[in-house]
Amino acid sequence: MQRLIPAALHRALYRAAHRARRWFRRTFRLPIFGVNAVLRDTQGRVLLVRHSYGPTHWTLPGGGHGRKEDPAQAVQRELGEELSLAIAELELVETFQEVLSGAPHSSSLFAGIAVGEPRPDGREVIAARFFARTDLPQPLPGPIQQRLDLWFGLAASREGHSSDS
Repeated sequence: MQRLIPAALHRALYRAAHRARRWFRRTFRLPIFGVNAVLRDTQGRVLLVRHSYGPTHWTLPGGGHGRKEDPAQAVQRELGEELSLAIAELELVETFQEVLSGAPHSSSLFAGIAVGEPRPDGREVIAARFFARTDLPQPLPGPIQQRLDLWFGLAASREGHSSDS
């Protein structure tokens, strides 16, 4: 259905919806739910995306989900819709309780391996690229940097334990 709307119009609608959603969150402060993923390629680089709406910085792929939707299914759905990607070795890293646009926000961070090459939908996601840890674009938003630091710390800890065995 969404392909019936021209991509440029669709991006404009996403920008308007983003502004309206921020206003709604600030006004009504209803809980919201989201997912992000640290996706790696075979070289260990992480995938970052740029959206057609909101801030123009690079961020982790992901999106929102309904209160009753399973977060693991939501992250797989979001990555399939926005990037035509599947995820191998999907694992829950942590769930954050925070405030987003003035509303309580529960955000589940997943990690896994990207299956295939990301193909941005050109509507919601306009760019996707793998970055080595040493080449991450700066500055990254605080919550994104926090999630990446957590993931890199866990990955380093796992490597240290596996080499000890």
